[in-house]
Amino acid sequence: MTDKVTATRSGMTRIQSALRLARRGHGLLEQKRKILMGELMGRIGEVREIQSSMHAIFGEAYFSLQMANISMGIESVEKIALLVPEENRFVVRLRSVMGIDIPEVDKIEPNLASTYSMGGTATGSSSALDNAYVNARRVVALIARAAEIETSVYRLAVQIRKTLRRVNALEKVFIPRSERQIRLITAALDENEREDLTRIKLSSSNFPAGDTAGI
Repeated sequence: MTDKVTATRSGMTRIQSALRLARRGHGLLEQKRKILMGELMGRIGEVREIQSSMHAIFGEAYFSLQMANISMGIESVEKIALLVPEENRFVVRLRSVMGIDIPEVDKIEPNLASTYSMGGTATGSSSALDNAYVNARRVVALIARAAEIETSVYRLAVQIRKTLRRVNALEKVFIPRSERQIRLITAALDENEREDLTRIKLSSSNFPAGDTAGI
């Protein structure tokens, strides 16, 4: 966009008002960006924590399932697994951070009572299957937590990117352009005032001193 503007005081007043508003908006957006960045960095720390524990938890769950398969047989484990209902008790709450909805999933307890009957199974087999069940619950809890953090990080990153674009647009385009326009208008108005003053002086010098014509 060109810096060419109409050199009028009303135009300069309008640009000055827009410049003040832009500077205020720039400050608010910069503050928003810092808050969102702080929230994002905290979530990234949680991502690292989950990533460090994910391998161990999934490994324990797989090992306990293998032990149950060995103790009871794969077909028996599969039949019992069919008795366990799908997990659908996820409770997701939304927390607002600078107008952004950040999901928070209620913690899932891994040690709930099993929903299957162990009748007709040996004690050792029951223990192996119980371990597999508890570890599977731990996996579900971890997946829910990972989904919560992944969604939060994505939403925060998207909003930070949008906010940064707006900050840059104000800081590198709109504010400098408005400042240049104000300088141009000021220079043009000063030049007009000098020209008017020069014309007045020339008119005064051309008027005969002590002219008494018509008296």
